[in-house]
Amino acid sequence: MTGSLYWLTLTALMTALFWLPYVLDRIAVRGLIRTMGNPQDDDVPEHAWAKRASWAHVNAIENLAVFGLLILVANAVGAGNNAVIVMAAAVYFFSRLIHFVVYTLGIPVLRTLSFAAAWAATIAIALALIGVIG
Repeated sequence: MTGSLYWLTLTALMTALFWLPYVLDRIAVRGLIRTMGNPQDDDVPEHAWAKRASWAHVNAIENLAVFGLLILVANAVGAGNNAVIVMAAAVYFFSRLIHFVVYTLGIPVLRTLSFAAAWAATIAIALALIGVIG
């Protein structure tokens, strides 16, 4: 496994686990049966942090599509162990983890900075692939 595929795998696993906190909150406030049912107009609202966690999860999935595609392209062309790409993939992973945590906690400036760091890592991967850097 290349370094970039390693970070993609960790990122995909992390993103796959992001639903747990907000679904556990739904179970706590609505009960298991109501949580497993279809959404209803009279559902008890989630806590604010759980709603933010859900939004952070959606954002992580949206950005994983671009990041993941670029990592797969890197590996298809034999650049999966390129130092810039591997470093950017690691930065992306940690930035997305920080983004989820600070978004869930409601810390706006750090949320934006961590999002920007992950975005910059994605752009670095694209630039490395087209030969502009690294």
